[in-house]
Amino acid sequence: MIAEIGHFCLVLALLVAAVQTILPALGAHWREPRLMAMAEPAALTQLALLALAFLALMHAYVTSDFSVANTWENSHTLKPMLYKISGVWGNHEGSMLLWVLILALFGAAVAQFGRNLPASLKANVLAVQASIAFGFLLFIVATSNPFARLDPAPLEGRGLNPILQDPALAFHPPFLYAGYVGFSMAFSFAVAALIEGRIDSAWARWVRPWTLAAWMCLTIGIAMGSWWAYYELGWGGWWFWDPVENASFMPWLAGTALLHSAVVMEKREALKIWTILLAILTFSLSLMGTFLVRSGILSSVHAFAVDPKRGVFILGLLFIYIGGALSLYSLRAGQLRQGGIFSPISREGSLVLNNILLATATGTVLVGTLYPLALEALTGAKISVGAPYFNMTFGPLMVPLLLAVPFGPLLAWKRGDLAAAMERLLAAIAAATVAAALALAFFIRGPWLAPLGIALGVWVIAGTLCELAFRVKFLRAPWSEVYRRLANLPRASYGGTLAHAGLGLMVLGIVGTTAWQSEKILTLRPGEHVDIAGYSLEFKGTLPSQGPNYSEISGVLAVSRQGRPVTELTPSKRLYETPRQSTTEAGIHVSWRGDLYTVLGDGQADGSYAIRLYFNPLVRFIWLGAILMFLGGGLSLSDRRLRVGAPRRAPTAVPAE
Repeated sequence: MIAEIGHFCLVLALLVAAVQTILPALGAHWREPRLMAMAEPAALTQLALLALAFLALMHAYVTSDFSVANTWENSHTLKPMLYKISGVWGNHEGSMLLWVLILALFGAAVAQFGRNLPASLKANVLAVQASIAFGFLLFIVATSNPFARLDPAPLEGRGLNPILQDPALAFHPPFLYAGYVGFSMAFSFAVAALIEGRIDSAWARWVRPWTLAAWMCLTIGIAMGSWWAYYELGWGGWWFWDPVENASFMPWLAGTALLHSAVVMEKREALKIWTILLAILTFSLSLMGTFLVRSGILSSVHAFAVDPKRGVFILGLLFIYIGGALSLYSLRAGQLRQGGIFSPISREGSLVLNNILLATATGTVLVGTLYPLALEALTGAKISVGAPYFNMTFGPLMVPLLLAVPFGPLLAWKRGDLAAAMERLLAAIAAATVAAALALAFFIRGPWLAPLGIALGVWVIAGTLCELAFRVKFLRAPWSEVYRRLANLPRASYGGTLAHAGLGLMVLGIVGTTAWQSEKILTLRPGEHVDIAGYSLEFKGTLPSQGPNYSEISGVLAVSRQGRPVTELTPSKRLYETPRQSTTEAGIHVSWRGDLYTVLGDGQADGSYAIRLYFNPLVRFIWLGAILMFLGGGLSLSDRRLRVGAPRRAPTAVPAE
């Protein structure tokens, strides 16, 4: 009965989305306040209905109701409760339900907290948001019903893919979807502004918090996915340039450009047309990622291998939303006023450079992701575009971007002084030079470009600290004034500093683990030793164990350094019963220098075991940097100026007769 209630709520949500799409938009067009006012209760009602549907599906998983086909295909009575719950979104149907739930959540948030928005703009925004929900709810009801029944009900389920039974991956999809879907608000604001034909700095102020919230979620979602792949898949790497990884990375790049472009539009009313286009393209890339994952054209551990007919349905939705928005943009762009004029050497100029490089980087990733698919569709030839292509195209674009990051905040609006900014960054230049020299001294045999990469990371971190020091007059004013300035500095300034420092930290981690990773693959018998990166490891044999729904064999490796015991690592291989599949669990020792990473392979006929060893220098800086970027975004979002948004325009006074 609960499953039927969930299905009924889905159908009702579809009808509510249809009403919310049509009536508020008509009200905005006719300037009818009562029709426009319907958008708010409709958005809240849609959220409530989808939340009930989601809870109904979760109930089926928690109670192991295998009469629901979705539960039977993706759950099992022996699964731990955490993975029963995460199994709700660990499949196509459940993840699509989570997708539209988050979409409704953002719409309801605008309805509830966007009280300072003009009535017509708010009605159009919620109508566009509801139109997206309508399309995907129709997709779910017509092709991907999560509440389909089985008769008779099986006694046991087929279980969840074992590699998805991991805490990091339990939380990775909700954050990732919040980022994907959150950019729909920027899209809805852009389309609503095009419908009204009016775009100004107030629009940028309204759209920034929603874009920032989505960017934060996507940042931490991508980082969690990278962390999961690092320790769960047993390959010793943190990024593979997998097409599905790229599908989430491209909206992140475009969203980063959108955040910076919106700042220019808000402060100087410049880049209006470009910012609107960027808002459309960012969500379009999110929709494209949804299509790639669910169309069946990709084979990946991240992808849902589903019926290609569903992919055709999603492709149709893409044509409607992306094509419709771009068509409206082409009609309206010529009527929109351009923004203010500024010098190339200015804060606006630095942000334009930021946008050019990020947009170009997005384009290179897009080409590398789609070209093999297009070639196979047209000619049947299969090729693989891997890390060499992306490193050769994406990497060089990041160098000028990282060089420019510290300059931007130190340049004045409209016309800046590059020499003065350089003078304020002398300490950052010195720190970067010292870092490059130290890296070259420690790693004299190369690779030769790695010290420059280390210098870039230190340059970004030190540069953003120099900007903060300049703003508070560090060493140029009495300490009392420095403290006062620190206390009065807006939270958004601290957030930007933290996010840029996180970017620099990520650069250090990426360069360190890419350039100086050590690797050994060998077989060891119990009692044998192996050395790597200054560590000595003794293989002591294997130990069997039993988990809640798997059997496990663990290798025992005693780790010492310079004759002193350090730790004991237990990499393992697990065999799950339902479904019958094996996974690899890495044994990792964390230190300030980097990670000692061990993987247990198959047993050999002579009693030895295959062992893979890696040492990944500074690799933790990658995820620590992502956390700092997330926290920086949250600190900026907590700034009251950003949360309150632009004030409501006062009505024009009518002279008395």
